[in-house]
Amino acid sequence: MKKSSKILLALVGLVVVLAIVYRAVNTAPSADLASSEQLLEIVDDGGCVLCHSANPDLPFYANWPVAKSLIGQHVKDGYASWDIMPFIEALNAGEAPNEVDLAKVERSLADGSMPLAQFYLVHWGSSITGAKEEIAMAAVKDLRAKYYPSPLAAPEFANEPVRPLPDSIAYDVRKAALGKVLYNDTRLSADGTVSCATCHNLDMGGVDNKRYSEGIGGQLGGVNAPTVYNACFNFVQFWDGRAATLAEQAGGPPLNPVEMGCSSFDEIVARLSDDKAFAKDFTAVYPEGLSQATITDAIAEYEKTLVTPNSAFDRYLKGEKDAMTAEQVEGYALFKEYNCATCHAGVNMGGLTYELMGQRDNYFEDRELTLKSGLTDGDNGRWAQTKVERDRYRFKTPTLRNVALTWPYYHDGSVNTLDEAVKKMAKFQVGREMSDDECGKVVSYLGALTGQFDGKTLTNVNDK
Repeated sequence: MKKSSKILLALVGLVVVLAIVYRAVNTAPSADLASSEQLLEIVDDGGCVLCHSANPDLPFYANWPVAKSLIGQHVKDGYASWDIMPFIEALNAGEAPNEVDLAKVERSLADGSMPLAQFYLVHWGSSITGAKEEIAMAAVKDLRAKYYPSPLAAPEFANEPVRPLPDSIAYDVRKAALGKVLYNDTRLSADGTVSCATCHNLDMGGVDNKRYSEGIGGQLGGVNAPTVYNACFNFVQFWDGRAATLAEQAGGPPLNPVEMGCSSFDEIVARLSDDKAFAKDFTAVYPEGLSQATITDAIAEYEKTLVTPNSAFDRYLKGEKDAMTAEQVEGYALFKEYNCATCHAGVNMGGLTYELMGQRDNYFEDRELTLKSGLTDGDNGRWAQTKVERDRYRFKTPTLRNVALTWPYYHDGSVNTLDEAVKKMAKFQVGREMSDDECGKVVSYLGALTGQFDGKTLTNVNDK
């Protein structure tokens, strides 16, 4: 036999052996398993935790000269985009995984971005076969339907990563009425000049359209004021998540020396108690009387009323096909294509996770170059609460509801227009350059997210 024939035969044999081994290590999960178990098996086979966790157990070759830098970068990028451990823990516990986690799995399967080709060259079981992809996609949809049903949506949109806002959520009417008074009451500030509505004006999209809000004595805060509309759907409050509830959030600004400047709630209670009529009305609802707990609870009940349903997009999802223009429909498709619907998922299209500002490019370095704006305490994000270095520059994802009314944008209020905000998100979070035409369509779609309050479509008195 000729040497070339022997070599060819050997290569064919090697291919056969590799194919057999590949098939053995890369089988799809059994159809008899529950959806959560199927996903867990695929995630485990894929070695996802090696890049998408804070403290991965890396293979022995991770410190080899060539592999070290490559694997190190993959781990850095992987964790920057997604910490998979809460997802795995939820599936193992039989609990609801985060909507954002489901959306991220779904999107990475749809665009084939995970796992990286370089990774499965050395980890064969990680590659996503057609059978695995089909099973995983079905599992994601099953879990979404189970834990996040969307009864308001038309059947064709019932399993979208985003859902229509409900018309309202449950709240105590009498408490909310008191909360409305308190929300607009400047007596919650030390000098009687600032109320909750000062920075979260309902006639301005629930914000004040300033980069940094002004507190007592004209002092400026360190971050941009987020909208109060639909805040009841956020999983935590504040950019850094330091408040777990609406009531806890309401207790922060009155005691902040820059915002409202009170030394304690005792002085607020004293001022409000001097108003005998209000104190009487308050005690009729809260027999325990005025206190930090009851004041903040009342404000929280009022904020539960600030839901803005029936946007053009909500009506579109409910089956009203002509509610959005053709351009807006194309914009929604681009919104999903650019991965925006992964972090901005759920009914509030945001407010469900902490995400790193600058996943694919250095946002703060760019800001320094363009705005000559150095880092501030407000830029630390979640790190301010955890002191875990990996949490630095991570922020609670803002809602996109009514976003056309809530300029300027980002935690630092550094971007004045929606066009610029969209393009920068594509660059710094997705690593793609968005064309002017694409950006225009996405911005048009975002305009369809403006909802209604008290039966009227929201507007902004400062509308440009």
